[in-house]
Amino acid sequence: MTEATMQELVITRVFDAPRELVYRAFTDPDQLAQWFGPVGWSVPRESVSIDVRVGGHQRFTMVNDADPSMTSPADGTFTEVVENELLVGYEEAKGFPGLPDGTRVTLRLEFHEEPGGKTRLVLRQGPFPTAVQAGAEEGWGTSFTKLDALLAR
Repeated sequence: MTEATMQELVITRVFDAPRELVYRAFTDPDQLAQWFGPVGWSVPRESVSIDVRVGGHQRFTMVNDADPSMTSPADGTFTEVVENELLVGYEEAKGFPGLPDGTRVTLRLEFHEEPGGKTRLVLRQGPFPTAVQAGAEEGWGTSFTKLDALLAR
């Protein structure tokens, strides 16, 4: 795969919640299990393990709601952590469509305070093959719809 066919996904989204609450939704196992995964997928709470520190991990398994035999495990390692501000980590791709096994996929989440008690999240993830990027963007989008609902409680 050439570099020209690989891209970084960048999503900016404003949440109607304070930065600390949005950050916690990514780092608290109970909350992550309630919202993570695109519509049609869920994350069983017992599959979630998070150790938020440099060298720590975020592990969970997404399960397809219609066919629970379809699963998508995640096993990331944190490389940068600034509480309520920044989470950076990576995962080695394994069985990911369009990515050779062993490809390092990075995820950077920046949490910015916005007026009115809102939070602007800047997400950077990749590299992804161009053909896969739209699906990843759609997956995050529907996950964030579920996160909006959780934050509104």
